[in-house]
Amino acid sequence: MTDLRFNNPVSIFMGLGFPRDVENVLEAYDVLLEWNGTRDDDHAAAIATCRDAIARMQPAAQAREAFQRFVHNKGILTEEALDRAALTVAQEWGQLGA
Repeated sequence: MTDLRFNNPVSIFMGLGFPRDVENVLEAYDVLLEWNGTRDDDHAAAIATCRDAIARMQPAAQAREAFQRFVHNKGILTEEALDRAALTVAQEWGQLGA
């Protein structure tokens, strides 16, 4: 299992906006299988890469990259989602003072 671990977890928002650290290929694969949103090319690529990593045909680092690309494009990467929320609040506060 250790070779399926990510060097750094991928922090995402799931469900009702709860944060989750995805720490390995199996967890990423589980998130991808349970995904209820649009299943596009990034989703298919991430699933295929995770499957290959589980079968030891690709390194976990490649699965992490594919998974991170998917969650980035879906807007559920924690740090990016928090940055967007902070920007929105700042813009709203700026409009209130105008």
